[in-house]
Amino acid sequence: MRIRSSVFACFCLILEVLGIALFLRGFFPVPIKSSFSSKSKLSDVPPEPFTGRSLNSSKVPDALFKRVVIVLIDALREDFVFGPNGRKYMPYIRHLVERGSTHSFVAKARPPTVTMPRIKALTTGSIPGFIDVVMNLNSPVLLEDNLIWQAKTAGKRMVFYGDDTWVKLFPKHFMEYDGTTSFFVSDYTEVDNNVTRHLDSTLKRDDWDILILHYLGLDHIGHISGPHSSLIQPKLMEMDDILKKIHGSLILKEAEGALPYLLVLCGDHGMSETGSHGGSSEHEVNTPLVLISPAFKKKVGMEKPSTVEQVDLTPTLALGLGLPISQNSVGRLIQPVVEEASLRDQLRFLHLNGHQLSYLLKDSMPAYEKEEGYEQFRVAEKSHGNWVKLVVEGNTSEVLANMGKKVFKQYLEALRAMSAALSKQLGKYDMYSMVVGMVLVFQLLLLMLLAMPEALSSASEVDLPVSSALLSLPFYLLCLLLSSVHVLVCTSAESSCYFCSLSWGLVFGAVALSSALLCILVSMAARRGAKPPGKSPSHGGVSGGWSLSELDVLLLVGTAGHTLSLSASSFVEEEHQVWYFLLNTLCLVVFQDVCRKYFRERRANIGSFEDEAYLLPSNEGDAVASPLADLGVTDAGSEKWLALATPPLTLACCRLLRSLNQTGVQWAHLPDLGHWLNSLEHKMVLSLFAALSLALIYFLVQRRCSWVSKIALALGLLGVYSYRAAVGNVVFPWHHGGGNMSKGTVEARFVYVFVLGILFTGSKDLLRSQVITADARLKSRGLWEIYSGVVLLVALLFRAHNLPVLCCCLLVQTLMAQFIWKKLHYDAAQTTIMHYWFGQAFFYFQGNSNSIATVDISVGFVGLESYVEAPAFFLTALSTYAGPLLWAAHLVCYLSSEKRSSVAVGHGCYCLALLRSVPAAAYVVLVTALRYHLFIWSVFSPKLLYESMHTLLTAAICLFFTTMEQSRSSSRP
Repeated sequence: MRIRSSVFACFCLILEVLGIALFLRGFFPVPIKSSFSSKSKLSDVPPEPFTGRSLNSSKVPDALFKRVVIVLIDALREDFVFGPNGRKYMPYIRHLVERGSTHSFVAKARPPTVTMPRIKALTTGSIPGFIDVVMNLNSPVLLEDNLIWQAKTAGKRMVFYGDDTWVKLFPKHFMEYDGTTSFFVSDYTEVDNNVTRHLDSTLKRDDWDILILHYLGLDHIGHISGPHSSLIQPKLMEMDDILKKIHGSLILKEAEGALPYLLVLCGDHGMSETGSHGGSSEHEVNTPLVLISPAFKKKVGMEKPSTVEQVDLTPTLALGLGLPISQNSVGRLIQPVVEEASLRDQLRFLHLNGHQLSYLLKDSMPAYEKEEGYEQFRVAEKSHGNWVKLVVEGNTSEVLANMGKKVFKQYLEALRAMSAALSKQLGKYDMYSMVVGMVLVFQLLLLMLLAMPEALSSASEVDLPVSSALLSLPFYLLCLLLSSVHVLVCTSAESSCYFCSLSWGLVFGAVALSSALLCILVSMAARRGAKPPGKSPSHGGVSGGWSLSELDVLLLVGTAGHTLSLSASSFVEEEHQVWYFLLNTLCLVVFQDVCRKYFRERRANIGSFEDEAYLLPSNEGDAVASPLADLGVTDAGSEKWLALATPPLTLACCRLLRSLNQTGVQWAHLPDLGHWLNSLEHKMVLSLFAALSLALIYFLVQRRCSWVSKIALALGLLGVYSYRAAVGNVVFPWHHGGGNMSKGTVEARFVYVFVLGILFTGSKDLLRSQVITADARLKSRGLWEIYSGVVLLVALLFRAHNLPVLCCCLLVQTLMAQFIWKKLHYDAAQTTIMHYWFGQAFFYFQGNSNSIATVDISVGFVGLESYVEAPAFFLTALSTYAGPLLWAAHLVCYLSSEKRSSVAVGHGCYCLALLRSVPAAAYVVLVTALRYHLFIWSVFSPKLLYESMHTLLTAAICLFFTTMEQSRSSSRP
């Protein structure tokens, strides 16, 4: 069965996406949860340990607090309260921390540090899985045992105002609520005013027991302008005034003899130096936790806050309110909160916490009895029973007090050990699904490697022995064997597997596919081994085997070296350094090839256009397609010097862009050119840079467009500058007053109109060339117009200081296409790999990294007045992957302009598929081997998400590429 290379590549990529999806389903662990379907009840509370004959007490100690107010400030970093600027940012809270009746802690959040998983952690006490990052966009109802459900069941009256994620997680739990959308990050004023407007009336009432306020303005300011913005201090002072009002109201309502109140100030996560969150840096995981209550002793000075886990707040609040601890909580009681209670009550609190952790440990670990914490808890529980017996008998000796203190320490050690053991496990991995996905990805990689000589030959076709494989006896034996393995695994597994839950039809399809791939692999390997020497397909027009140039060696070694570098977490954190090094080396090798062409080799056939492998649209008659024609440069001498200048100019652009945005993890906090440009005193410089970049973008893009698209592109780029001026990033030369400025909604929508117009014009030309006229020039123009529409949209989404990144991207593409790939006769495989390298490098030039914290979600609301999920997700993804997308789109346009474009497209699609398959196959093995290491998991999990999204993007590009060429080839005579 012979199929085209492009079709074969698309087939492999689509199956690879399915394999990676199955692997992800197994890799992202299901958080530790008790197998009991019911939730904890007061009737399930264990009795107080006692070795005597009298009835044991099963009563929970009385509640410590009558009323609780939780003020959660989104993205509140611990240094905003405890740091040197704490007195300036939040003076009242800082005074209470230093001199008031408070307990202060640094609460460490676990990655992923995004809002919905953090709310789940605060209410359930469990550690959410990394897959909750995706669920954060549309929070489902929280069904597992949690503090809010326990409070509602106990008759606590709860009021909530703030982030509507709480309302989605806990519907019908609050007697009164008002949710605000958390994703519309352009607004940092109304989103908090909508919370505060209810405060005065609520504080005057006595019909509530728990008040929860979730403020979002600080988080939105961070996304817009970072943690060092001039907007940070006013917002924190606003929060400080609100806390002062709440505290004053609680003091006035405090009645003599009644239970005291508790005011909790906390953050769900911190804020990185770029203003985002989601990763595992210190500023993202360290949040302040301030507990304010008259039940605590007054401070006599500033003390260094001790460190607790964020999930420790859950059992502390549950016991403080007289509620059972959630079944899935891995947190431990914050001991200073109960230190004013009697020793018996303190031991009872610790016993209840230890009992809940021991049951969760027993339910989630087969060898729980060997855990150090479980053994310590049993010893402490027995000692506790002996102590209670002495207390009941009326013993008041000093020995009893010392014994109680010893039991107290034993409980604390046991809680620490059990909580650590549960936290390290994180969840139960679905190894069966991971193995099935990994096997599928590896089979596809081996298949592509075996088919590579045929796929990259001049025929650009692959001969797959499908019929012989499906009709062979080994195929049926493999199907039976794998089906038996599936039945054995699914019937003997202690925990449920996702792959086992699928229908038998899907399972048998997967089994048949895997068996067929294995048979095809064996047939192709046997055929390759039996082929006589010298009969392998030629590559690059050289018969008799493969011929590797110095550039080929670099591309192969560099791609393999990058894959090997992913085995170290430091290289994953700082992956941009690898791509910068590879790109610089590539420019030097290309410069050597240019020098060899113009100074060392004889140029006997330099004027022959028939021997050129790939031509730009200008060679097909488009007079304006060449940048040389625009500049008035037509002689060969000028062309030679421009070709020699292209690699050094590319190196200069790359060096400039490296200084524009610090990225990675280790040095992301260091100042860069982007910070300098975004400062208020340099706004005029940024405006000049933005204007020059937009002008150069127009000059580089408009050359291949129709006049209608040129006018639309010019107006659209003017709208981009107007949008940036409207949101305050740049200034208009004629704008002097401080009048009301819009939020840029109208200006952004103005640009969207021209983007849609350009895309419509290009799509119309492309469809005409494919269906009606089969005109190569019309097709080329349609592709370049679609490309220009994407460029305009990216220009709108990029921050003002990142417009030079887009400008340099287009400049390098133009110079490389005109003077390097075309003149040096680089084939489709070499050109594709270079496009891939440039796309990866420009991903990091934008300021992206392998941390979720660098995802700029504010671009998802450009031109929107409210949160709309679909366009917000699309715009955010487009902005994040703008670099790889633009280079892949340029590859489509470039290869499609060649005379034998079907061969070029086949080679290009195949190389892209192979470039994505190699790191994907290596990566699934890597993350499987390191799955139990907490730090490695927090580093590699977001990288795995990035890689899967990149594979999906590559599959979409190749599918479009192939479909277009297939329809064109079918219409050829």
